[in-house]
Amino acid sequence: MTMPHVGAVFGAIAGVMAIMLHSSIHKIEEGHLAVYYRGGALLTSPNGPGYHIMLPFITTYRSVQTTLQTDEIKNVPCGTSGGVMIYFDRIEVVNMLVPLAVVEIVRNYTADYDKTLIFNKIHHELNQFCSVHTLQEVYIELFDIIDENLKTALQKELTVMAPGLTIQAVRVTKPKIPESIRRNFELMEAEKTRLLITAQTQRVVEKEAETERKRAIIEAQKVALVAEIQFQQKVMEKETERRISEIEDSAFLAREKARADSEFYSADKFAEANKVKLTPEYLELMKFQAIAGNSKIYFGQDIPNMFVEGTNSHLKSARSPHNQPDLLKAKAEGQ
Repeated sequence: MTMPHVGAVFGAIAGVMAIMLHSSIHKIEEGHLAVYYRGGALLTSPNGPGYHIMLPFITTYRSVQTTLQTDEIKNVPCGTSGGVMIYFDRIEVVNMLVPLAVVEIVRNYTADYDKTLIFNKIHHELNQFCSVHTLQEVYIELFDIIDENLKTALQKELTVMAPGLTIQAVRVTKPKIPESIRRNFELMEAEKTRLLITAQTQRVVEKEAETERKRAIIEAQKVALVAEIQFQQKVMEKETERRISEIEDSAFLAREKARADSEFYSADKFAEANKVKLTPEYLELMKFQAIAGNSKIYFGQDIPNMFVEGTNSHLKSARSPHNQPDLLKAKAEGQ
């Protein structure tokens, strides 16, 4: 064998080995897990992210995502209970497969498990929902709960059929409906909007009237409160004047009472003094002082009794005709 032939053989061997090496080395991305098939049989030992080697042409692999992923189901038909066919442009299902459940789910539903467990289930559950509801309910009244109903139904099935696969969220776009029906819905929404605007305007007017009424009540309460305060002030002024008058009257009464008590005390003491000095001797003295001060001269046989009380012996002698000249003499001298 010549040298050119040997070189060609070695070149062919090197090429084959390079092809085999390239076929045996593979890379797994982060967030994925590789499952292997050998002769069509699923192996039970998956590999994580990184470079790995496998037997070329005998062993194959599939990369399965184990992080959050979003599956899109497009143009899903749905027939309502009234026989109207509508289409949902896009339904997004956010799901995640835990690494420990990868081998079991791939064994039962292949590496394209999402087609069986998610895509087909979405079609089935959405048609179940539409078939028992009218177009009005699906398109308007119950549209806001479709995604939650789909999520609940999917998760309930997956908990039994594929433990480890969880549904995080379902997002449903507005369905397409026939053009004539869509126009009717638009007119109906326009009427609803007009009614809402009218109702809102009415509520604004009512709120303004209520605000004005409350403002009037507050103003009236303020006026009433000011009037009540002024009235209380006048009452307090009158009460103060009354108390001042009572105090002045009490002071005047006290002064008058003190004066009366003083006069009574003086009169009482004067009476007691008179009782002490009005003795018979004193009275006799006062009588004669009064007689001595009298300048009148009485003539006649009789003398008034006032000059003879208490002095009978003197009067008898005075009444005697012999003593009358002496008496007249005495009075004349006193005069």
